[in-house]
Amino acid sequence: MSTDFYNYVRGVSDEVPLGYSDNGMRAYRHLVFLGASQLVEASFPELRERLGEASWRELIAAFVRDSRWSSAYYGDMKDAFLEFIERESTREV
Repeated sequence: MSTDFYNYVRGVSDEVPLGYSDNGMRAYRHLVFLGASQLVEASFPELRERLGEASWRELIAAFVRDSRWSSAYYGDMKDAFLEFIERESTREV
């Protein structure tokens, strides 16, 4: 799979890669977002509750888009999320 595919699925780009359908790519993007949301929430249920739905969705979208998560194992997502939060919290505003 191409970098364009991964960039679209993670929300880095909104340009559907050549050879893929718009509907199919939107489904992939949704499934990645949903999977990340569910797995992060399983480790940090109180965070979603405290943030509220809109802020939670923004946080997960930013995590999927900007994190350095590259493992094929969803079990590694908790550590990647913690690294993302730490990196983002120290970033200059």
